[in-house]
Amino acid sequence: MATTVNMHEAKTNLSRLVEKATRGESVVIAKAGKPVARIVPIDTIAPAKQKRIGFLAGQVTVPDAKAFNELGNDEIAAMFGGDE
Repeated sequence: MATTVNMHEAKTNLSRLVEKATRGESVVIAKAGKPVARIVPIDTIAPAKQKRIGFLAGQVTVPDAKAFNELGNDEIAAMFGGDE
């Protein structure tokens, strides 16, 4: 559960609050009783929010450009009277 502190307390005790975050505790900073910010340790960023480059590597094949560009040409020609 997160600890909630007001803005003045956060300014006064910032290093103590950062220390709490490094131990894994979340700290919420409130202004006029309304939560406005959260101090959390950096290593708790959810991996799902990071870009996943190459996650399908080796699982998908891409045809060469010529073959890809010709896909469906016969069907399209038949639909629009290209056989004439």
